[in-house]
Amino acid sequence: MDFCSISSGSSGNCIFVGTDHANILIDAGISGKRTAEGLRRLGRKPEEVDAILVTHEHSDHISGLGVLSRKYGIPIYSAPGTIREIKKSASLGKIDGSLFHEIHADEPFEFCDVKIYPFAVSHDAAEPVAYRLCCGGRSVAVATDLGYYDEYIVEHLKGLDAVLIESNHDINMLRTGTYPYYLKQRILGSRGHLSNDNAGRLIGEILHDGLKTVMLGHLSKENNYESLALATVCAEITKGDNPYRAEDFLIRIAKRDAVSSPVTV
Repeated sequence: MDFCSISSGSSGNCIFVGTDHANILIDAGISGKRTAEGLRRLGRKPEEVDAILVTHEHSDHISGLGVLSRKYGIPIYSAPGTIREIKKSASLGKIDGSLFHEIHADEPFEFCDVKIYPFAVSHDAAEPVAYRLCCGGRSVAVATDLGYYDEYIVEHLKGLDAVLIESNHDINMLRTGTYPYYLKQRILGSRGHLSNDNAGRLIGEILHDGLKTVMLGHLSKENNYESLALATVCAEITKGDNPYRAEDFLIRIAKRDAVSSPVTV
């Protein structure tokens, strides 16, 4: 499996997972042009994309969905509530109804040679999910836009070969920053976003000897820095109640404006 972030951040998200028989995007929150350029940098073509898995309907996860699905006829998989909201979005234009396929949290499904496990997350969207993908004994997952994590989330993220986890904001930067009060409360709430500290604690609970790469994604442009996110997460891992230190693993940032180096597991 090849696992790569084409873009990850509060301004747009698009993750690529490739196998011998499938090319899958998780979210299409950047322009169709940028998505196509990112795929070509990976040696892939947009017309080779077999499916788009959508986590939820916020614009930074679907803004390129209409263009991609219409131009290349790509099937779209998402939860029923998310599909309803996507169909209401005038900015996406009309999408052929036959391209939509409903999936449900905790109901795995197979696509080509990939088994996909959607699982529910807490976010202020209609029916948000995260995804774990497995193929040939290997597994990767993308878990962003979650206000908190619990044992249910931890269980779905155990035993992975690679993972992209949200490390959205520094709590102090957010609290003292320029965002209005209501927006600060939304981000900090149980249906908001995961802080650097909580991302580090979550990662500390899923570490194991076979975990090859951790990508920190969905960083806020206004309330985070790459170096701060990385330092905070690493500190939480090292001081946490686990047998590992942060330097035991490859932990890196998934950038908002550049394609990350692909991980092969």
